Parts: sequence; C-alpha cells; structure tokens
Amino acid sequence: MNPLNAFIRLIRFPNLVFIALTQVLFYFCIVIPHHESYPGSTVTLTIANLVLLVIASVLIAGAGYVINDYFDLNIDRINKPERLVVEKLIKRRWAILWHFSLSAIGLLISIYLSWKTRSPLVGIFNFLSIVLLWFYSTNFKKQVLIGNVIISLLTAWVVLVIYVCEAKFNLSRQSEAQIYFLTSIYKMAVVYGGFAFIISLIREVVKDIEDMEGDMRYQCKTLPIVWGMPSSKMFVAVWLIILMITILILQLYAFQLQWWWMILYNCLLILLPLIIILGKLLRAKTSKDFGSISTMIKGVMFAGILSMIFFKFYN
Repeated sequence: MNPLNAFIRLIRFPNLVFIALTQVLFYFCIVIPHHESYPGSTVTLTIANLVLLVIASVLIAGAGYVINDYFDLNIDRINKPERLVVEKLIKRRWAILWHFSLSAIGLLISIYLSWKTRSPLVGIFNFLSIVLLWFYSTNFKKQVLIGNVIISLLTAWVVLVIYVCEAKFNLSRQSEAQIYFLTSIYKMAVVYGGFAFIISLIREVVKDIEDMEGDMRYQCKTLPIVWGMPSSKMFVAVWLIILMITILILQLYAFQLQWWWMILYNCLLILLPLIIILGKLLRAKTSKDFGSISTMIKGVMFAGILSMIFFKFYN
C-alpha cells in the first residue's frame, strides 16, 4: 500500500467526509433557510468561515483517530489485525508527528475563526476537544462509560459548533428577527446534536462489546467487561428504545405540519432499522454479530444526518 492510501486509512477519511457533510448540510439546509425566514436577521458564519470550520473540525477529528491508533496498537493487533496501520504501514514516530501537526493546524484555524465570528467558545471547545481526544486514547477509553460519553459529546459538538458560531449569547442586544433566528436554529441544533449523542453512545458501547477479547487482555475496564455482556446489551437496548420514542414524538410534530415525505423517510430509514437493530442486538452473541450491528448503526447515523435536507424544502 502506498503512503497516501495508508494515511487516508489512518485518519479514517470516510468518517471525516461524514463530519464535513454534517456541518455543510446543517448550514445550508437549516441555518440559511431559517435566516431567510426571518428578514432582518444576519448570518455570522459566512461560507468562507464555514469552510474554515469544516477544515478545523476535520483536522482535529483526524488527529484524534491517529492518536487513538497510536495508543491502541497492541489491542488492535488482537481485535482488528487486518486493519492495522500504525507500525505496519506508518511508523509510530510519524503517526505522533501527524497527530500534533493536524491538531496544531486545527487549533490555529479555530482561534482565527473565534476572532472572525467573535465567538471565543469555538476556539476554547475545539482546544478542549483536542485535549479530550488525547486523554480518551490514553486513559478514558479503558474506563467504564467515560470514554463512550466523551466521544458521544464530541460527536454532538460537530453539530452544536455551528450554533455556537452564530450565537453571541447576548440576546438582549439582538433584534427581534435575530432572536427568533437564533432560537430556531438552537432547537434544530439540540435535536440533531441529541440524536448524534445518543446514536454515538449506542455505537460506542456496541463496539466495546465487539472488542471485548482484546480489551480484556490489556486490563481495560469497559462497560461490557465490568458489567458483563447481558447488562451491556440491556444498556444499549434502553437507549435504542429512548431514541425510537424520541423520534416518534418528533414524527407527531411533523404529522401536524403535514411533512409526509419526511415522515416516510424517517420511518423507513431510521425507525425501521432501529427496530431491526434492537432485534439483532437481543440475539447477538459473537463479535461478528456486534460488528454487523455497529455497521447498521452507522447507516442510521448517515440517514439521520441526511434528513436535514428536508428542512431545505419544508422551512
């Protein structure tokens, strides 16, 4: 494998495309249409700033994947020997250099973006993301739930950062149109950020169950190792049910607005797969079973993000 392909595998390029797509869709399908619905409102995040935000998010996430592979080398030799990149295709010293380089560039862009948008929280939280990704890889990943929650929060941040760029948190000085605009995109950020958090938490625990063998050998204290597989499956099942109930409640809102195509889409590509996942989860026993479930959950995540497109037409 040539160095470029090895690097693309190292930074999980498809996942980075997913992050970029999420932010671009939220901007063009939710932020801009809501801005157009409230004449007199203004958009802080210009297209140029959006490009910078996407680049920063992608670089920081890529750095996180690199450092995770760097510290997970021994565990991955057991759990995923066919997917090894660090040491097998890229030397460890180059991996750590890539991590620091990508993190530094992502942080510098974030600081510049904070200055351009007058929103210091972007730089602060992106710096915190870099720190959390480091400690996740070195420590938190091996502890009960802490690592899972961190990754889920960072996944939600991919959506929430768009709102943070827009909001100045001094609504008393804003026009009425601007307040309505910010309030409306805040609600959408909470909906999609909440979806991202829950579905990511579900997938992270499923992946921990899948990787139990290697994790046990290196004294990790992940949820399935500490609680056992049956309790971990129940934990995932509860969150799946919570997610399905939440989506059903949102469908009732869409029903009142007669958003029929969106309801059909969500039922066929989100709710139905979640029901299938729940059934497969209850029957799952082997690592291969949980690997299949993890892939299906990723498909639901993708479908959930694509549902933003409907707001381009329904707003």
